[in-house]
Amino acid sequence: MRKELIPAYISVILAMTFWSLTYVWYKMVFESYNPITTVFLRLVLSSVILVILTAPFRVLQKINVRDLKYFLLVTLFQPFLYFLCESYGVKFVSSTISAVIISTIPLFSPFATAYFFREKILRFNIIGIIISIIGVALVIFERGEDVEATSLGILLLFLAVAAGIGYSIVVKKLSGKYNAISIVTYHNIIGIFFYLPLFLIFDWKHFISTGFRQEAVLPLLELAVFGSSLAFIFFTFAIKKIGVTKSNAFTNAIPVLTAIFAFFMLGETLTAIKMGGIGLVIAGLFMSQIKRLPRMKRRTVIRPSE
Repeated sequence: MRKELIPAYISVILAMTFWSLTYVWYKMVFESYNPITTVFLRLVLSSVILVILTAPFRVLQKINVRDLKYFLLVTLFQPFLYFLCESYGVKFVSSTISAVIISTIPLFSPFATAYFFREKILRFNIIGIIISIIGVALVIFERGEDVEATSLGILLLFLAVAAGIGYSIVVKKLSGKYNAISIVTYHNIIGIFFYLPLFLIFDWKHFISTGFRQEAVLPLLELAVFGSSLAFIFFTFAIKKIGVTKSNAFTNAIPVLTAIFAFFMLGETLTAIKMGGIGLVIAGLFMSQIKRLPRMKRRTVIRPSE
């Protein structure tokens, strides 16, 4: 691994760590508020925090009018479509199947990047991604959950996969002109206006009747700071440095990290099958990041003279 890429790999690992923890924080907030309200408040808090912290340092770049369509598009993909399709898809599909479908993002990413950016990826890298997905399946299916699914739920989850890939593609394009903090701050602010109509139509009455819940404040702040701010900043930086395919490959680490955090924080067991799955994910991730295979040296064959 080249030394200049080490910060990018540290960044993507931190992003996946924060996103794996969001599942714990979401569960805590959902005890008080609905999913749309949670995402809306998460975006509002994240935007306010980012603007306040970055204003004194003037790191926010002005958006070129020509690039506004890309900021609208990246927001449409995520947080809008991705969160909506994933949240409602899980309602019709078991969490086990949902996690496996979402884990296919790295599998489809190479085809998108090859089309838009002509990024080259080795067959060895694809094999590594597939091995990683198998590891994810072992970690998840070992839980013994139901595997029920409906066609609508599966469709919504694959739309979430498409939105996740689309987000990465547009972020890659924007990262050539804008820094990670600017991209994340603007797409969070725009995301507020995407979610505002849904919040007012579907969740406003429930939000008013529920009122202020002190127990939801801390996990909401954690979602805003770590899930919507730092994780996206780190992930955007990684995409700029190591590309879409290699960055997305790390999304398979999210179920693994969640299982590890559940072991330490919630007392869940780590069985031999689950640990084997974790090993496959790590091995697959390593294979997916290798830039080139070592070339075999050609041997000179000396033929005896006749």
